[in-house]
Amino acid sequence: MEYQIQSREGTQVHAPKSNRHARERKDALWGYVFILPQLLGMLAFSLLPLLTVFYLSTVSWDGLGPIQFVGLQNFIDQLTSDDLRISLLHTVYYTALSVPGGLVLALLIALGLNNVRGKSFYRVLYFMPYITGSVAVGVIWGWLLNTDFGLINNMLRSWFNFNGFGWLTTSQLVIPSLAIVSIWQGLGFNMIIFLAGLQGIPATYFEAAQIDGANKFQVFWRVTLPLLTPTIFFTTVISVINSFQVFDITFVLTGGGPGKDSYTMVYLLYHQGFEQAQFGNASATAVILFVIILALTLLQFRLQRRWVNYEV
Repeated sequence: MEYQIQSREGTQVHAPKSNRHARERKDALWGYVFILPQLLGMLAFSLLPLLTVFYLSTVSWDGLGPIQFVGLQNFIDQLTSDDLRISLLHTVYYTALSVPGGLVLALLIALGLNNVRGKSFYRVLYFMPYITGSVAVGVIWGWLLNTDFGLINNMLRSWFNFNGFGWLTTSQLVIPSLAIVSIWQGLGFNMIIFLAGLQGIPATYFEAAQIDGANKFQVFWRVTLPLLTPTIFFTTVISVINSFQVFDITFVLTGGGPGKDSYTMVYLLYHQGFEQAQFGNASATAVILFVIILALTLLQFRLQRRWVNYEV
């Protein structure tokens, strides 16, 4: 069979259909060549470690001695242990504080920056903490929140003659303190996403609402917020996943303390695997965390049909 193609001179040239298929196969082959490094990287650093974790969750191994298959015993031990229950509660508490607080604050800042001059400068300024290393952030905030010589407590003593709080040493304050640090560090990322979403809303919607006599609050509630729901959904999913995986801030600021009052799921995983050399239990904890995050993400995708508006 033959098909027609247009030449540069405008005349019709007939070419065999087999040549077209050969060219398509060649293009597809080059496409696979270009994505091969990414595929190999995903295989080596994502898929294989994931499969290894599932395997290790069914064995008892200290990293050096013989491997003993135990089946589901690691999961039974973890699901009935107080450490997992405490860590899960702390993680949920941390998520409940950091995710809504971070999203609301980022949205308010994005609304404030949407119509001001010099947005690029403010975007860079707010985004800098996000790209700063978590260890550096933890060290700085560790000094700010220090009970004895921290800047925040010193300000409270100087301005209000108040002795201050044990931000990182009090059971009731340690998780909220970690949430504050997390909100501060992740604020720039969420703000930039919200700002991009705001700038993607057509101005005609706001003009029509103003012509109809809507005030600023009504414009925000009836126009801006509904059209921003896809952005809100995206940032919510990403924030929940990140909050359930929190580790570095906890490791630097509290080391899981005081006692086990700042143990999170990932910190428990680290404690079991790298401090106690219980790789089977640590892998079981990782699998449980994976299932929890997957279930929450699927639930959010199911619920988004009720409130996310993709129609513009």
